[in-house]
Amino acid sequence: MSEVMPAARSRPTMRDVAERAGVSLKTVSRVINEEPGVAGPTAERVAVAIAELGFQRNDLARSLRQGRSSSTIGLVIEDMGNPFYSAIAQAVEAAAADHGCMLITSSCEEDPDRERALVQALLRRRVDALLLVPASDDHAYISREAGENTPVVFLDRPPGGIEADTVLLDNRGGARSAIEHLLAQGHRRIACVADPDRLYTASERLQGFRDAMDAAGVEIDPDLVRLDTHSADPAERVVRELLALAPDRRPTAIFTGNNRHTVGALRALRGLEHEVALVGFDDFELADLLVMPTTVVRHDSQELGRHAAELAFMRLDGRDGPPRRVVVPTELVIRGSGEVPPQ
Repeated sequence: MSEVMPAARSRPTMRDVAERAGVSLKTVSRVINEEPGVAGPTAERVAVAIAELGFQRNDLARSLRQGRSSSTIGLVIEDMGNPFYSAIAQAVEAAAADHGCMLITSSCEEDPDRERALVQALLRRRVDALLLVPASDDHAYISREAGENTPVVFLDRPPGGIEADTVLLDNRGGARSAIEHLLAQGHRRIACVADPDRLYTASERLQGFRDAMDAAGVEIDPDLVRLDTHSADPAERVVRELLALAPDRRPTAIFTGNNRHTVGALRALRGLEHEVALVGFDDFELADLLVMPTTVVRHDSQELGRHAAELAFMRLDGRDGPPRRVVVPTELVIRGSGEVPPQ
């Protein structure tokens, strides 16, 4: 005769202990790890909750120390082939490994529908935390589907429709420093080649461009602001169009909005390195070894990943509080291309 086995019960989580005892996750951690600072009656409530829920002391302590139950972190970025995003992924992977976690990384390629599908797939896998470079501007669905027990951290761009921990670059300040540098070299006809400004990062960098030009009292020529590029090839085409303008309208300097735009601009400027100044946002490999080394607005992309992972594990450790916003600084690196004087 076959025997019907009872359905396996899901193992209680550390949040179950905290809820049963009416305390914070941090308090549970302190009791398990025998840390000071917990009143006797409170510690007793935690001990009772552990007993009632059937925890083994070692299992719970391990969960609390590592800050998760399934040991998996989900990361959704835009394009793994872009060094900017691969650096973020490497930093998150290193942090996950330090905490004994596995990282699942996916690329949504600036597609809001793909972003949502990937996020839902990761949440179905019950990842302990989700890190996301958003493509859409409405993330209310994440609150509904992730619930309160899965920390969500946004990188590079802020969320829309919800409040969450966020790690950003100083996009506006970095772009402003680039334009101020070009203005200091005597340039007035400065072109901006960037992504469409519907993207948060592009919008912030464009605003930094405008801030610097406005502060210097320099009128912006709309024909020199090209926001229809998203990769190196379109950027090369746009820069060639700018170089073909009449001499009195042609830019004497170009600001590129990211590393891909800079690569495209360099292709178009081949042979003209000493005639047109160039400053790009984002550093890139071998930029300092070119015939004319490229001046860039540099930042540590891995810092974005490190800070995001730190916020996620902080939440998993039970630290509550309002959403945090971390801004990673940028710096102007002078190498030669941005110092070409106006012709």
